[in-house]
This record gives sequence, structure tokens and C-alpha cells, in this order.
Amino acid sequence: MAGIGEKCKIQKVGGNDETRRFLANLGFVNDAEVSIVSAIGGNVIVNIKDARVAVNSDMARHIMI
Repeated sequence: MAGIGEKCKIQKVGGNDETRRFLANLGFVNDAEVSIVSAIGGNVIVNIKDARVAVNSDMARHIMI
């Protein structure tokens, strides 16, 4: 888990095919740069590709930085 305000590059996106496809549609692909905006109650809000995206803790666990 990255800290708030930290910029990271995505190394790997795991999960089943449906999960990886869903995250890829949101912009979570290898080598994409993300920054953590906030983490509240297990949900994480990140900046990715000039957009803010909220993912729940289950989805966030599949994103390796």
C-alpha cells in the first residue's frame, strides 16, 4: 500500500480475466503512473491518466505497485 500523495508506477495487475479487464478499462495497466489521493474505509481514490478513480479494497489488492 502506497502512502497518500505518493506517485507510483503499476508493476502488475492481478486477478481473474474479468477483474484485469475492468481495471484496464479504468486505466490500471502496467507502467501507468498513479498517485494516491485518499484512503477512507478501505476505499482508495487515485489520480490516473488525469482522472480521479475510486476503487474498493478488494480491487486495490489486485494492483501491484
